[in-house]
Amino acid sequence: MASMFARLFIVTPKFHSPLKPSNFRHSTPPPFLISPRTTKFRCAETSISVIRAISSVDVVTKTSAIEPGRAVESESLPSDVRKRAMDAINSSGRRVTTGDVASNTGLNLHEAQKALQALATDTSACLEVSDDGDVLYVFPEDYRLKLAAKSFWIRTEPFLEKGKMATGYLVRASFGTALIASIVLVYATIIAIALFSEKDDNGVGSFCDSLTNVYFRPNGLFRYPRQQVKKGDGEMSFIESIFSFVFGDGDPNHGTEEERWKLIGQYIALHGGVVTAEELAPYLDVETKIMDDDSYILPVLLRFNGQPEIDEEGNILYLFPSLQRTASLQRSGLKEYVRWADRAEGVDKFFKENKWQFSKTNFSARAMVIGLGGFNLLGIVILGSMLNMTTNPDGFISFVSNIFPLLQIYAASFFVIPLIRWLLIQNMNAKIIKRNRAREQRAKALDSPNLSLIRKLLNARDMAQKTFISQDKIVYSTDKDLYEQGYETQEWDRRFEKIESCD
Repeated sequence: MASMFARLFIVTPKFHSPLKPSNFRHSTPPPFLISPRTTKFRCAETSISVIRAISSVDVVTKTSAIEPGRAVESESLPSDVRKRAMDAINSSGRRVTTGDVASNTGLNLHEAQKALQALATDTSACLEVSDDGDVLYVFPEDYRLKLAAKSFWIRTEPFLEKGKMATGYLVRASFGTALIASIVLVYATIIAIALFSEKDDNGVGSFCDSLTNVYFRPNGLFRYPRQQVKKGDGEMSFIESIFSFVFGDGDPNHGTEEERWKLIGQYIALHGGVVTAEELAPYLDVETKIMDDDSYILPVLLRFNGQPEIDEEGNILYLFPSLQRTASLQRSGLKEYVRWADRAEGVDKFFKENKWQFSKTNFSARAMVIGLGGFNLLGIVILGSMLNMTTNPDGFISFVSNIFPLLQIYAASFFVIPLIRWLLIQNMNAKIIKRNRAREQRAKALDSPNLSLIRKLLNARDMAQKTFISQDKIVYSTDKDLYEQGYETQEWDRRFEKIESCD
């Protein structure tokens, strides 16, 4: 069964040919890169796998290839992809295949391969090739420190994340503070206009100056909400609760899509790389009614390079060769049928989406926000009618009159946006509940399968296999010279000559 192999460099060779070890009589590594492709040569007495090499002589490296020393390749990776790949490397003992990283992170095989290539280039990782042509990546113990020392951008990422969090807080706090400022401006202007007819110009100016001193000092306006609302552990401040009421608290399923693919990858690898569609249905978006249509599994086949297989009874099983070969000691595919809860030990029985919340604020904070928003809207209505009756406003009143359209937009959006958001949330939650119910039904069907499904599951377990690539299967490693790796040059030459005589 063919394995999926990762190509380290994209090159355009002028020729491909088996190279004899006797052609390289020196102590440095040979001038070729081991290609992850094996070719079977068969004659009357010989059937061996020869690792083909790509000559480094007269080859043209494409510009899209990874070229060591030119740049820090890991910086081109998305931050979350790089972090997930590094976590998988650590959990696997720093000796991994592309399939190991894909199954432990949920990354598709192309992303996992690209991440491993970039990290290996930047951290001087060792590459090993097995006798079946599998490429393994062996990272040094201090590879994280090496990567951080090489890349200024990666070193500053934690500080940028903290800066992003601080910026997010400032945005939320600014929107909440704007409500308090709007109330102060609106009602201060109402009072000023009411006194305008009773006071002369000096009086009005003095009055407006006093309003500025009272309401716009930092220890007056900005500290007011924090003094009135206590902030407990894990709770948001009153200023933040204003933003939460209007705009919500973000996607509750942020990051769960990556977790979904991680669950699927782990489940396939745990079961020897051969599964049925019914086993993966609890993790995918399926219809409530159970049908024989397996089209929902296509995204999994594309992501993990799977392929359908027909068993002896005509059932369709799904094979994932890339997840069957590992550099980490793991238990092999389960051969006997067991109940779903036992078979999926350590893996969630089905993928559950979180429902959207209107706001995470508690009832009292929400009531206070609505009250202040209503109070501000009432003031906008009153101030609008008063400004229409005011002629030739000046000073403070003129300033508020100029920004009054902005105050109207703020006051209206304070209730329009939450209303629209509430309607959308009802619709989204109804769909989430439907999808969760469908996945739960598929999980229950696996927990109590019929005889036909049991036989299908048993056939999948019989076809399952897990190949551990041990050190004794390694035929080439980049951290050693060719003649330090146990090759018998004369024996290799004899095999090549025998192969050539068969042609």
